[in-house]
Amino acid sequence: MKKVLVIEDNREILENTAEILELSNYHVVTAENGRIGIEKALADKPDLILCDIMMPELDGYGVLHMVQSHPQLQHTPFIFLTAKTDPGEIRKGMSLGADDYIPKPFDPTDLLTAVEGRLKKADLVKREIAEGIREANQILTISGGEKKLQDFVDGRHVDTYKKRQRIFSEGNHPIRLYYVQKGKVKIFKINDEGKELIIRIVNEGEFFGYTAMFENSVYKENADALEDSEIATIPRTEFEELLHAHPDVSRKFIKLLASDVTDKEEQLLHIAYNSLRRKVADALLSVHKTYHTAPDGDIYLSRENLAALAGTATESLIRTLTSFKAEHLIDIKDGRITILDYAKLERMAN
Repeated sequence: MKKVLVIEDNREILENTAEILELSNYHVVTAENGRIGIEKALADKPDLILCDIMMPELDGYGVLHMVQSHPQLQHTPFIFLTAKTDPGEIRKGMSLGADDYIPKPFDPTDLLTAVEGRLKKADLVKREIAEGIREANQILTISGGEKKLQDFVDGRHVDTYKKRQRIFSEGNHPIRLYYVQKGKVKIFKINDEGKELIIRIVNEGEFFGYTAMFENSVYKENADALEDSEIATIPRTEFEELLHAHPDVSRKFIKLLASDVTDKEEQLLHIAYNSLRRKVADALLSVHKTYHTAPDGDIYLSRENLAALAGTATESLIRTLTSFKAEHLIDIKDGRITILDYAKLERMAN
């Protein structure tokens, strides 16, 4: 639930604004003047701040200045909520760094639209920053001690797999480590009724098939090419020699194993306890964050695979997607899915 701080010295407006936001599933923190607003902003770390301009003790411009001076608050979306509608005042507020300007009296729909839009934009910025950090960490990792692993992969024999072609099957003994040079691979299990559950989708630049080697057991899952793929293979004996010779490489795979376990636990909890709508919403968000293949962010994944990732029947998934489209949460065209309202999918009721 997103947290919104409302700073307003008019008690009636403060209470009405808080009520509108609370009815729209926001957690609301209130402050009756700018000084208290800054104190609550530092204590509660809101996702967005709504602030009046004309207030005692500290006006809205002063609040905005102090917000931007604190590193933990400077990226928080800030919207002025005020009766001052002079163009010069609006320009002043925007030039100081405000994200939006809502004149009073306001229509509740206009308020909610502005809040939702700014929160969505902030989420996109956070994801871009996180992705940039992740990519930077990968570069630093390869250029550091784990460059040995990258060198070990380079120049390896590469096998080409067609879409849906099997790479390994449950029950077989592992004899090699796999690395995705191009394409995507799905790791999945099949129950007694023949239904699939996708456990993981492996992207370019990622390894798979290592769990069974560490357990010294047979594969407990299947692996198929999700699209036409090029897979580099490393013989098991060479991989084990690399692990013994380079502790930094061993630590990398221990982290991968730990991450795999955590992801599986979360997936099982979602499947066991989440509603159908929440399962489908989570699957769409997961694919959009990690597995989309289109430059525009659209989702190109078959309904069967999307259902297998959500842990539901294909028919149930299709009905839910149709419902989401009618609610304008997504759009569907030529088989691809476009997320229209990321925030509402994240807040999907269970």
